[in-house]
Amino acid sequence: MSGLMADLCHLLKVKQIKTSVYHPQTDGLVERFNKTLKQMLRRVVAEDGRDWDLMIPYMLFGIREVPQASTGFTPFELLFSRQPRGLLDVARQAWEQEPAPQQSVIEHVRDMRERIEKVIPIVKEHLTEAQRAQQRLYNRPAQPREFQLGDKVMILIPTTTSKFLASWKGPYTVVERVRSVNYRVRQPGRRREEQLYHINLMKKWVAAPGHLVAFSEESSPVIHIGEQLLPNQKAELQALVCQFKDVFSEKPGRTTIIQHDIITPPGTIVRQRPYRVPEARRLAINEEIQKMRKLGIIEPSRSPWSSPIVMVPKPNGTLRFYNDFRKLNEISMFDGYPMPRVDELLDRLGGARFISTIHLTKGYWQLPLSESAKEKTAFSTPGGHWQYRVLPFGLHGARATLQQM
Repeated sequence: MSGLMADLCHLLKVKQIKTSVYHPQTDGLVERFNKTLKQMLRRVVAEDGRDWDLMIPYMLFGIREVPQASTGFTPFELLFSRQPRGLLDVARQAWEQEPAPQQSVIEHVRDMRERIEKVIPIVKEHLTEAQRAQQRLYNRPAQPREFQLGDKVMILIPTTTSKFLASWKGPYTVVERVRSVNYRVRQPGRRREEQLYHINLMKKWVAAPGHLVAFSEESSPVIHIGEQLLPNQKAELQALVCQFKDVFSEKPGRTTIIQHDIITPPGTIVRQRPYRVPEARRLAINEEIQKMRKLGIIEPSRSPWSSPIVMVPKPNGTLRFYNDFRKLNEISMFDGYPMPRVDELLDRLGGARFISTIHLTKGYWQLPLSESAKEKTAFSTPGGHWQYRVLPFGLHGARATLQQM
């Protein structure tokens, strides 16, 4: 989607098709080819599996010399307008001592163009018939669905821990129908306020019994209540949620119980030059900075301290904003507050009748920094110099502060 790719497609007269997120069926041919290549590699690699990269050229050659079901020709023949010469072909030619045809470059190009002109109409006809067959197979069990503007929907989104595990998130609001199968959905609290999704990842949201939903202008969290609770227990829990509904939010809160402090030797300052930022990631950095400013996470700074930033790709394809605090951690005092032992926690929970868990939204950002610690978390971006108001990721001793809270 970069400007360079757009210019390249325009130069080569390539029509670029945009696909919706988390919908690999859109690139089905590529995904199917990757599956086939992986299956072939599993059969030829050694027991330790370390030589798989050495086998890729041989696997690709085997794929390129086999006629494809969709086109009726081998990929090699369509690209070079001649049949590939494998090891057996070379050995047979050497054994039979057949003279290799000698052609000039002009003759070779002329023959190649003639073959391509004959083959292309046949390939198009085969592809059209293959597409019709695939369309018939897909449409046979398919059922048409449609959403209206303002509908509440659930979105099937991969989890942050693994892209192979997905869960339904929402409810979110449909704000635009882009095409017959793509909808733009408003999703408050996520990295992108609005995102384009394929209809296969959407389902209509219906409030089920036992679910208490607290709607607000910023977010719409769903509170799941266990079915094993008695009716009076459900009523008590619903009353508790309604009483503290500001807690059930996708925006991080802010505790007043404790502050995190960074203790460093007097007169010592860490100031590192920023890492070079690729042009393609500057927009993502600016968006993250604006988001953190809006949430009150950072503020403009004039601090002499500075730690570089790093943009790390996440499993879902987005970028995570990190700070490289290794130099700061080297000179700061470590908080040795003891972590609880798991076996002792299990012993304490042994006699409990009810066990509840709570997930803090961006738990680190709910801990404020002391005034002396704020300037030590300063960092620079192409858009300015900033410092954290709350506990950032990457500081050692942060877990000890969370445990004390």
